[in-house]
Amino acid sequence: MERLICIVIGYGFGLFQTAFIYGKLHGIDIRQHGSGNAGTTNTLRVLGTKAGLIVLAGDIIKCILAIVITGALFGASHPEEVYLLKLYAAAGAILGHNFPFYLNFKGGKGIAATAGLILSFHPAFLPMGIIIFFGIFFTTHYVSLGSLLVYAGLMIEMVIVGQMGMFAAPQRILNEMYVITALLTILAYYKHRENIARLLKGEERKTYLTKKNKQ
Repeated sequence: MERLICIVIGYGFGLFQTAFIYGKLHGIDIRQHGSGNAGTTNTLRVLGTKAGLIVLAGDIIKCILAIVITGALFGASHPEEVYLLKLYAAAGAILGHNFPFYLNFKGGKGIAATAGLILSFHPAFLPMGIIIFFGIFFTTHYVSLGSLLVYAGLMIEMVIVGQMGMFAAPQRILNEMYVITALLTILAYYKHRENIARLLKGEERKTYLTKKNKQ
């Protein structure tokens, strides 16, 4: 029951579609422009850097809030499972972001929400996320490549941190956490399948924090 509650909490927060809401406030449906994705990168390309950063912050914060609330609700009563429950909440937020029911399940790709997971789940994850994403982004300017490698890093680090005992959870709980993380990774790669195809062909569009995006 606790797992379902956490997924519902996360999904509720994930339904706050920052890109869609910001776009509507500026007279457009972001899903009808650019790549059609209701996320940070498309917002940045269509509406500019400021808009992209606002959307990024909103999508990060909603996942953080879901995790924080879950920890407050279950941290004392479920100490061995608290990280697992936080992961369920984060998964719910990512699902809500990717598949909002009120937008015909057409949302984003979940990367900014995943950044919220990395920022608030465990301190060990933060350096990995920052180094991988920004290292790749500022080197190649491919947001998709940085996002995909972050997920690969998240999967690997989840197992390493878990097996080092840093979650203070029994192995059965750790195994469940690994399965959830693996499913989220598969979902991220599935949502980026077109990006992967373009990367392999050398046709992926680069993203800049400048007016170059308008070109």
